[in-house]
Amino acid sequence: MMLIFLNPLSTMNFVASVSSEIDEYYPEEREALLKLRDSLSSNSDLHGNWTGPPCINNSSRWAGIACSNWHIVHIVLQGIQLAALETTLSGPVPNLTNLVYLEYVVLSYNRFWGSIPLEYIELPNLRVLELQSNYLDGHIPPFDQPTLRAFNVSYNHLEGPIPQTAVLQKFPKSSYDHNSNLCGSPLETSCPPAPPVVVAPSPSPLSPNIIPPKKKNNLQEWSFALIVAAAALVLFLVIFVSLSYSRKVHRKQAAKEEQQTGWAQTKMPHLESLGDPEKRVELDFFDKEMPAAFDLDDLLRASAQVLGKGKLGTTYKVTLESGPVVVVKRLKNMNELSKKEFTQQMQLLGNMRHENLVQILSFYYSKEEKLVISKFESSGTLFELLHGQFQ
Repeated sequence: MMLIFLNPLSTMNFVASVSSEIDEYYPEEREALLKLRDSLSSNSDLHGNWTGPPCINNSSRWAGIACSNWHIVHIVLQGIQLAALETTLSGPVPNLTNLVYLEYVVLSYNRFWGSIPLEYIELPNLRVLELQSNYLDGHIPPFDQPTLRAFNVSYNHLEGPIPQTAVLQKFPKSSYDHNSNLCGSPLETSCPPAPPVVVAPSPSPLSPNIIPPKKKNNLQEWSFALIVAAAALVLFLVIFVSLSYSRKVHRKQAAKEEQQTGWAQTKMPHLESLGDPEKRVELDFFDKEMPAAFDLDDLLRASAQVLGKGKLGTTYKVTLESGPVVVVKRLKNMNELSKKEFTQQMQLLGNMRHENLVQILSFYYSKEEKLVISKFESSGTLFELLHGQFQ
């Protein structure tokens, strides 16, 4: 049976006969004890005691150590006493690697700190584990060795729930007392409810994780093709909208300039139907003393330029083939006027004389068309007056 005792309250026993010493031991276990010795701090010197072979004649002269079949089976470092001096050990809790034959581990009443090593649950022969009155923290490992008969971790800083293993649940409440953050049976402090476990949904039949690699590649190719097609479509729409907008703006600008400058070359529309090739249509001139300089046929053959459009009709600048230039106002929305009424109105306008009034030369009446011919003034348009384009 293997024991390691470090108890300042116990005396150090040396069981060995010098004359019949047989130093049999396992080197890996001795190395583990030396690492343990070097990791501890105390005001007593373990280096002076833990020297030589740990097991001699199946016993040990090392303080706190016991052997069985030349294996270390006991480590008892409970308030170790060396050279009659009581002292406590401090340092991290040793992990006891390579000491798989340990049965007793007693490290109580010291100043060990840190968490209980998980390697302790792999000690198959462990019977006693006493770690009380230290500064241990963290969680208690799930000890479940059937060999474990004594267990004590009281007076530490352990936390979390006590593992619900059959072995740990058989020990009394006193084995866990005075750990303010421990909870669960056999303590009376219940543990808070655990947060709900979020279970990730199982992958759907269309999940990428179960799509064969070939199908994945096909999907990637189709996705790339769709992206390229969508980008091309968007680019085409942008270009189409830009061109349409530019064309619309250009048409508006051209129409505006045409209306302002009046340089749209055209024939006077719909007047051709008025001309009877076998009959010359005379115009009514206000100045009866002057011979008629032109007639309706001359107007039909002349080129016209649109000067402006208004509610009363369209105004044209007409250049006759014989040379004179006149202004023709083609009236609209006056079909209700009779020829007599229209003639009376034209007589009133034609007889008016003023320096700011354009002289009316002639007029023409039919049921479908009504024309007013006036003298052309080279600077008579508002656009020319504003921009100084005098002819």
